[in-house]
Amino acid sequence: MTARADVGYHATRQARWRWTEIAFWILALACALLFPSRYLIMTDIVRLALFALSLDLILGYAGIVSLGHAAFFGIGAYCAGLLALHGIIAEPVIALVVAGLVAMAVGFLTSFLVIRGADLTRLMVTLGIALLLEALAERFSNITGGTDGLQGIEMQPILGLFTFDMFGKVGFFYSLIVLFLLFLLARRIVHSPFGLSLRAIRNNPLRAAAIGIPVNRRLIAIYTLAAFYAGIAGALFTQTTALASLDVFSFERSADLMLVLVIGGTGYLYGGLIGAVVFKMLQEVFSTITPQYWQFWIGLVLVVIVLVGRARLHRWALWAPNLIIRQFGGRRAIVAVPESDAP
Repeated sequence: MTARADVGYHATRQARWRWTEIAFWILALACALLFPSRYLIMTDIVRLALFALSLDLILGYAGIVSLGHAAFFGIGAYCAGLLALHGIIAEPVIALVVAGLVAMAVGFLTSFLVIRGADLTRLMVTLGIALLLEALAERFSNITGGTDGLQGIEMQPILGLFTFDMFGKVGFFYSLIVLFLLFLLARRIVHSPFGLSLRAIRNNPLRAAAIGIPVNRRLIAIYTLAAFYAGIAGALFTQTTALASLDVFSFERSADLMLVLVIGGTGYLYGGLIGAVVFKMLQEVFSTITPQYWQFWIGLVLVVIVLVGRARLHRWALWAPNLIIRQFGGRRAIVAVPESDAP
């Protein structure tokens, strides 16, 4: 009974909101005022953050490695584009949910293949699913537009009130609200008994099965949920850019997603969000300085992160704030926290 109480207390403590989390979302909202001319790039960051969050749910919490997560992103993107193009569902919010549900259905059907085998098998299966869907999209070009993509997409106002503008302001707030709501859902899930069982499966599937956790059903459930999140991210891409092409299924999109999680870290929800911000900022800076070799510099940053270690970089980043706090605010300092307790 004492052990169960300790687990419950630990889970409750982890689920509490910290001031750093509140500050993170206030800063995200304040970016609209701080950078009024950068709505398009900020919207791109928000979409990538949601996409990275979807992968972190299966990689960081369930240990499912995927190189084809763009499959569900592409399904959501094309579903939202086709619904808008043919006037089937004109309201963007409803179309967003429908696109996510379609991606979730495909995720559920393919999850039975993904949960079989070990990491290498899962890598190949997920990559094969994405390539297969990309080939099907190219084959049925009369529906998808082929290499030209969907042409003439016109998005209706959100809830009939807010029209998408060319500067991306409405698209940014729309995407940020969707990200925040889905983040709240993901946060509730990972701090629930279901989330704790996923961590047990990630650490040791055999031991988890021995104590009565239905491993396969848990993996199918989280993989299906991650597909829903990725489909929503893809639908946001189409709705905010009025574009859907074969690029949404590309391997490069899945590979960039893995890089985002390498930068931000896996196993805590803010890793994908922070990684998306850093990755896009690095891409923006390096592509401005050296347009032809920006990928080299991002690769160099990744090598440094791997060699030095994310925890050590975190301590170095907190050195100056801790020095100021000790100088003017007593001896209490900010400490580097484990990834599971971040940000």
